[in-house]
Amino acid sequence: MKTLCIVLALSLAVVLGALVAGAALLFRGGISARVEPTNVEAGMARRLLRLGIPDSSRQLRNPVAPSKDVLAAGRAHFADHCAICHGNDGAGRTEMGRNLYPRAPDLRLPQTQELTDGELFYIIENGVRLTGMPGWGEGSEESGRASWHLVAFIRHLPLLTSVEKMEMEHLNPKGPDEWREMQKDEAFLKGSAPSPDTRHENH
Repeated sequence: MKTLCIVLALSLAVVLGALVAGAALLFRGGISARVEPTNVEAGMARRLLRLGIPDSSRQLRNPVAPSKDVLAAGRAHFADHCAICHGNDGAGRTEMGRNLYPRAPDLRLPQTQELTDGELFYIIENGVRLTGMPGWGEGSEESGRASWHLVAFIRHLPLLTSVEKMEMEHLNPKGPDEWREMQKDEAFLKGSAPSPDTRHENH
């Protein structure tokens, strides 16, 4: 009985020690999102992510083939909804993506590309708790189809061309000033507006 009590006490001490060490690691620097996540945190987060996805979802396969139309739909949806954090190229090097905690991942790398279709779909539909990843699913057939298009496009990200990226820049959400500037630039390129230098000279 005494031996059992000692074993239980030691086990409890180890668990408490691990919790304290984990909390110290997590909250070093307070609650600031500016602290760079450690490799240990990143590895644990990836494991927990996959553990949190039900087996039934993990085994799903994308029901839509990555046709030209499917990739175009996924590209447009990504540019409008996802690029603000992940960037048009999926690298995550945006003002928003760099300042999230954890950082927005580079979707072109193996950590994402090795996820199953079902895991990607589940993440898009449900989001990831305690991160900046929202759940986009609405439970409708249309919403599900859009998420599968995104899965197909995410698979395509490592092969994204400069032409596709440029097309996405036109689809990114823009404020009124950005729209006006873009329209001026397009008008200039079409020859129906003065050059930027001429515009400044006229003021």
